[in-house]
Amino acid sequence: MARTGKNNKTDTDYTRMAHDGIRQLLFENIIVPGQKLSYRMIAESLGMSLTPVVQALKILEFQGLVRHIPNKGYYTEPLSLQEIKEIYDLREVVEISLLPKVIDNLDNDSIHKLRGFLETDHGSDMDLNTRLIMDRDFHTLLSSISKQKVQMHILQNLFDLLYLKYRASLLFVASEVIVGSQHKMIFDALVTRDIHQATDAMKTHFTVIRAKALSTLSQILAGKDVCPS
Repeated sequence: MARTGKNNKTDTDYTRMAHDGIRQLLFENIIVPGQKLSYRMIAESLGMSLTPVVQALKILEFQGLVRHIPNKGYYTEPLSLQEIKEIYDLREVVEISLLPKVIDNLDNDSIHKLRGFLETDHGSDMDLNTRLIMDRDFHTLLSSISKQKVQMHILQNLFDLLYLKYRASLLFVASEVIVGSQHKMIFDALVTRDIHQATDAMKTHFTVIRAKALSTLSQILAGKDVCPS
């Protein structure tokens, strides 16, 4: 039986908290790709004991975010052009496959939620992290409207890889004003129930963001300075 403390939290609860905490450290770039991970440093940062941290790292290893080397410990996975291309390629296939179901399930409430993302200010003064999260949430909402649980689970794992491991590359993609306009094109096609236009808009969107992410990551791997355009 899982132990409980004075606050009635179980081992599972602590592992989940450690997992969420490490994810946040990855997102904030406090833990970076290719880094050797110190159990003690992570535990101290999260104000936790070592056991839930180790259990959380095992989960993150399964998700492809860290790897364990016998007798050496855990390391974050290094950046890879091939991996990020594969992620975008798979995302494109999955998200396009969901569009018919999105259209079938589109109602006034989901239209209102999607429009809310598009109407949010995308001015130059918006924090890039906020833009990045909004982009993820827009695509997550689209997938949730489809009500296809297996595909949604696949996409969530892909989003974790992208937004936790490749955040530095994606920040520059998020800085592009064109991303917001492409979201609107996808939205407009869905509202008019035009599956062909929605598919074309989604393909165009992925062509642009994939190319930008690959270009930016190439510069990062080459050690060049990159700035949002």
